[in-house]
Amino acid sequence: MPLFDGLGSGGEKTAIVIDLGAAYTKCGFAGETGPRFIIPSEIRKPGQQQAIKVVQYNINTEELYVILKEFIHLLYFRHLLVNPRDRRVVIIESILCPSHFRETLTKVFFKQFEVPSVVFAPSHLMAVMTLGINSALVMDCGHTETLVLPIYECTPILPAWEALPLGGKAIHKELEGLLVEQCTVDTDTTTGQSVPVAIGSISEETVEDIKVRTCFVSDLQRGLKIQEAKFNLDGTAERPAHPPDVDYPLDGEKILHVKGSIRDSLMEILFEQDNEEKSVATLILDALVKCPIDTRKVLSENLVVIGGTAMLPGFLHRLLAEIRLLVEKPKYSTALASKSLRIHAPPAKPNCTAWLGVSLRSGEDPSSTYEESLLHREVECAVTLIMYSPLLYVIEQFNYLQFDISTQTALTF
Repeated sequence: MPLFDGLGSGGEKTAIVIDLGAAYTKCGFAGETGPRFIIPSEIRKPGQQQAIKVVQYNINTEELYVILKEFIHLLYFRHLLVNPRDRRVVIIESILCPSHFRETLTKVFFKQFEVPSVVFAPSHLMAVMTLGINSALVMDCGHTETLVLPIYECTPILPAWEALPLGGKAIHKELEGLLVEQCTVDTDTTTGQSVPVAIGSISEETVEDIKVRTCFVSDLQRGLKIQEAKFNLDGTAERPAHPPDVDYPLDGEKILHVKGSIRDSLMEILFEQDNEEKSVATLILDALVKCPIDTRKVLSENLVVIGGTAMLPGFLHRLLAEIRLLVEKPKYSTALASKSLRIHAPPAKPNCTAWLGVSLRSGEDPSSTYEESLLHREVECAVTLIMYSPLLYVIEQFNYLQFDISTQTALTF
């Protein structure tokens, strides 16, 4: 709990900031430099070995309500340890979040926990707030998908969004298949056993740990050679020398031999172009081409990459190299006059950048003239804010910052 909580701003307590991701949830208090807790977005019920994912869009509303209720209860009373009735809530969401999920989550907060108000903030816009700029092309490399959205003068350019189902989930699926097919396991009694025979299946937590500890993104030249050797049917293309194999311990009794060829080639699925010539790198250029022509220069010079997948070693370097290679193709060179492409380094790790943006904005001190004027400058543009209140349900298009007193003020969320 924040020190001296409630002594400033008329005794009002700081808001709770929650980033409900598909894999992990970040939660903490507004005005702080980082989330207090990062926990898996799942719940476990007695008698069930497999955890239940919280972020599900294809289940009925009643079942979703029960899952969200149990998970939010876990956040408040096991981690944050605060009274829900005392604090407003800010939820970081994706622009592709279905309305029924948002409405069910809002119902849980108001009906079950009786919070004063709930605000939903788009993750891409909040990431820009950490840099002190108004315009950027934001790529969110998450667990289930990679989503690109241009932000111009604090306004999302919605017709220009691009997305692909490539993220941590796709990497885990590919890695699990490679481990089962190519790797072996040593035990106390035998060596060289296949994975299905030795351990049956590999848990998702183990797959993720192997990815984080052993795998990396190759540079552009090496990656292109790996792709060429992979798709060369006659076998004439030579693959670069692979890195050393890694022995990964399992349960303290078994050792999984992770081949070096898996370590450097796994992440190529993010950059391999599919039948429609799409990859995570082309998403940025395709989004730029969809933007108004007078916004492309400033957007191309302000690229922001967030999300847990962006934390992979070598990812940002490879992404920028891929973009600079693709921009020379006729498809993009004629539409993009500026070839200057730069990636910002936000003041937080990629997986917490959006959370920090909300924390900074909702934790502003209205008594500070400079901070207040800066915040007004950022929101004095047409930005759709979605606010929920027990007495008022509002979805409005704001040209200037104006709130009714019953909805509280935007300066403190």
